[in-house]
Amino acid sequence: MSLALYMDEHIHSAITVGLRLRGVDVLTVQEDEGAGIPDTILLDRAMQLGRVMFSQDQDFLIEAKRRQAEDINFYGVIFARQSRVSIGDCIRDLEIITKLGELEEFANQVQYLPL
Repeated sequence: MSLALYMDEHIHSAITVGLRLRGVDVLTVQEDEGAGIPDTILLDRAMQLGRVMFSQDQDFLIEAKRRQAEDINFYGVIFARQSRVSIGDCIRDLEIITKLGELEEFANQVQYLPL
């Protein structure tokens, strides 16, 4: 079974479209009516939905580290710094992760892109 992604609201739409064209299960924060909601709540929502969060917002790294330190479970964060990875590389790496990864592998972890 492939991983499902929960896309932060600031992710370029070309990444979402590219992933969907490759058969990746993607739900955006906007589609889930979560735009403007604090990162802590979005990470909880991703867990409720059984999805790994994809973000380019460093605040998610801070929240993930806090949760790791306080033993608060989350389904993982995949992070890509916009200045270090192209849209095409994001699509390629996220497709690989979602098609080969298992949810348990990402639990309480942060995965950085590019791979």
